[in-house]
Amino acid sequence: MSGKGAKQPIVYTLATCPTCIKLKKSWKQRGIAFEERQVDENQAHLDEAVQYANAVPIVVYSDGRVEQGFDGEHG
Repeated sequence: MSGKGAKQPIVYTLATCPTCIKLKKSWKQRGIAFEERQVDENQAHLDEAVQYANAVPIVVYSDGRVEQGFDGEHG
């Protein structure tokens, strides 16, 4: 993704979320590396995600920034 030591953003998703699918497809096409955490498959990931927002996708960057949604949409 970027320079040395840069951590990948964490993206909280749902398997059936159309907005999550758009985000993942777009980022993969653009070569943006990320760690996906599906909240519908792992309770710990769900518990983490709700600390940031109540709708997916949720992107948490290594600098602490949090974004909810993608291209103005939410899941």
